[in-house]
Amino acid sequence: MAQTSSEQMRAWTGPALFSFGFRPFFLFGSAWVAGAMCIWILALSGTITIPSRLDPVSWHAHAFLFGYLGAILAGFLLTAVPNWTGRLPIVGWKLAALFALWCMGRIAIFLSAHLPVGVAPILDLGFQVVLSGLILQEIIAGKNWHNLVVVALLAVFTLANAIFHLEAARGIVAAQGYGLRLGLGTAIMMIAVIGGRIIPSFTRNWLVTRDSPARPAPPMQRFDRATLLVSLPILASWVLAPSALATALGLLVFGVFHTARLTRWQGRHTFAEPLVWVLHVAYLFIPIGAFGLALDVLIGGNGSAAAQHAWMAGAIGAMTLAVMTRATLGHTGQDLHANAPTVAIYLCLFAAVGARWLSGRYPDLVTLSGVLWFAAFAGFVLVYGSSLARPKTTKPS
Repeated sequence: MAQTSSEQMRAWTGPALFSFGFRPFFLFGSAWVAGAMCIWILALSGTITIPSRLDPVSWHAHAFLFGYLGAILAGFLLTAVPNWTGRLPIVGWKLAALFALWCMGRIAIFLSAHLPVGVAPILDLGFQVVLSGLILQEIIAGKNWHNLVVVALLAVFTLANAIFHLEAARGIVAAQGYGLRLGLGTAIMMIAVIGGRIIPSFTRNWLVTRDSPARPAPPMQRFDRATLLVSLPILASWVLAPSALATALGLLVFGVFHTARLTRWQGRHTFAEPLVWVLHVAYLFIPIGAFGLALDVLIGGNGSAAAQHAWMAGAIGAMTLAVMTRATLGHTGQDLHANAPTVAIYLCLFAAVGARWLSGRYPDLVTLSGVLWFAAFAGFVLVYGSSLARPKTTKPS
């Protein structure tokens, strides 16, 4: 007789950490990005030298975009895909092996100056290739064809990582290259696609429980589809020609569409529950980043790095924290409510993004931004680590 997901997880007698995909990747992905920020702050001060073949700025960018986000994508997809397909989740030693591959990639990239050429990129890309293959296999087996777009985005994200490594091997500052922009642009599209499903759905569910008459526009209606279709060529233009006037004008259009999309989801009615409004604030960083990048070109400024961090630290950082906190509470049998420490985590993240944006004018704020970022993700580990590492709580009947 076929097992249910719950039966398969109960049948696993090893560490609870490997009883579901979100557990190891959310916990150690957050620990990694907090630790990587400490390393970056020390490197900026000249206290340490990063033993990587990547230049320090490129190592920093890679650790956050491909290292951290790669882990959180794995945790999210390994948890969501069984719900999408009705198939069993990947648990146990198979999950542990995938997690070990991610860990080897992080260690290899960090120590790549002491490894043979090519070893670190192969291990790093190997994780993404294996993850993509597993997700594709599950979606095909479950005949869940409409979610193939997620696999396509994951494949492009993997390609971006490969381009990043190729640029670094050629002596290019990869943090300023096509691979980084392609990876970041793909991550923004992932948030637009996946966030466009979960934000209105979670918002509607919460409004219903509050007996509020407000309702968000249903996911993926005509306007949503138009927004996504408009977004693709604009992001492609930014990847290929970030300083072009046409790109700047396109980014303004991009920002308007995504702002309008966000207003349709009724986020202004959710202030009583941080677990919901944080999703809306996280999505807001998508148009904020687009407007910032556009204005930087139009006024001939030099704030593109700060504006880009609105996407990198703001949209990605806030959305992943929002999803991790909610998923951890829900899948470990706890109430879907953000307590005071969780709100503090969110506020530290938003303050980190604000400090990074202002650092173009006040350079000393770069360190403050890093400290606040560390506080956000180390805080997640402290507040949610025990829930992720121990068996699911069973509520009394």
